[in-house]
Amino acid sequence: MFKRILIANRGEIALRIIRACKELGVETVAVYSEADASSLHVRYADHAICIGPAASKDSYLNIPAIISAAEITDSEAIHPGFGFLSEKAHFAEICKQCNIKFIGPSPEAITAMGDKANAIQTANANKVPTVPGSGRLLTDENDAVEIAKRIGYPVMIKASAGGGGRGMRIAHTELSLRNMYNVARQEAQTVFNDPSVYLEKFVEEPRHVEIQIFADDFGNCVALGERDCSVQRRHQKLIEESPSPMLNDKLRHEMCATAVRMAKAVKYSGAGTVEFIMDKNKNYYFMEMNTRIQVEHPVTEAVTGFDLIKEQLRVAAGRRLSIPNKEIKLRGHAIECRINAEDPDNNFMPSPGKITGFNVPGGPGIRIDTHVYNGYTIPQYYDSMVAKIIASGANRDEAIERMKRALDEFVIEGIKTTIPLHKKILRNENFIRNNYSTSFIEKMEVK
Repeated sequence: MFKRILIANRGEIALRIIRACKELGVETVAVYSEADASSLHVRYADHAICIGPAASKDSYLNIPAIISAAEITDSEAIHPGFGFLSEKAHFAEICKQCNIKFIGPSPEAITAMGDKANAIQTANANKVPTVPGSGRLLTDENDAVEIAKRIGYPVMIKASAGGGGRGMRIAHTELSLRNMYNVARQEAQTVFNDPSVYLEKFVEEPRHVEIQIFADDFGNCVALGERDCSVQRRHQKLIEESPSPMLNDKLRHEMCATAVRMAKAVKYSGAGTVEFIMDKNKNYYFMEMNTRIQVEHPVTEAVTGFDLIKEQLRVAAGRRLSIPNKEIKLRGHAIECRINAEDPDNNFMPSPGKITGFNVPGGPGIRIDTHVYNGYTIPQYYDSMVAKIIASGANRDEAIERMKRALDEFVIEGIKTTIPLHKKILRNENFIRNNYSTSFIEKMEVK
């Protein structure tokens, strides 16, 4: 096991990694921007180094500063968390060149799955079902129109280097497709510095179901069940749960085997998530693979009993999987609500500022992951998530009731948060009856 690792991230995921390291006897180095000097991950780490100003590009995305921090602290490895540099093959390659272990998959695997068009081609080559579409990058808008005629409208244009709903546009006619083609390319260029796009059939009333996989360097790969992430706003997840109420044991076994096949195709190592879109008839199609730990990993931990961060560290240190290489039995049900510093009643306007009152819920089956405390100031520069609540129960009904109780107990004063929205969702009959899709929020089903 490593003696010391550097955590190239911030907030609750940095704190989560620190806790796992402490249990394994591994020293930690926190890096932080000037805006994060008072964050809990800085306080709880064994060592801490400021790597730049508040702006991400000058701190958490500043590769030379992070590598320098690792070198001067004799860190043997870097854990990237999620977001920031976690899926940057270039960063993983630089770590390798500097003889610093990148706690994640190889640069080659990140590259293979990071390019969405290439990932789809890999899926097709390995008999993983994909949404009908171009299967390659589009050459121009006429190319897009010809493919759309073949597969039928509506269609979706997607940025090849995309994520988080950026660079995506839906077209229902040839005219709108021609217009949306250029809009999607411009956004892709602006956000990802890569204008390339591809085309897929738009699946109506879809569910978003993802499979958590874990692999080591010895050819072992296992799936740890699924998470349903269908409650979203503009492709940003709000609620995740495991197991998915859409799956039975047979379908779960099939999707898990498919995800493992995809991971093995790129010689994957570490934690990863194979994401699928599912139509109302339970036909599922590969969307993408996230080559990192996910925000929603705690729900998988709750229903499997495995610590995924510890397992990341073990695998990165060259050990074999400690998770049995067989089908995992899920126990009970878990739901996660992401609490963001946003105002749902004002078009989800960000709400940074000082926390003047803070009380976290507790009791049976409740876990809180947060870096926030009373008196802490939420910076305006980063992702708006301030906490995650994970509620576990013997079944979905009990998990929902526990989450409702936890949301009622959670007090955050001084800023606006999405707690009121989550309360509405958890009391909505369509959510309770599992009668919803990824357009749940946009269709104003939550009143």
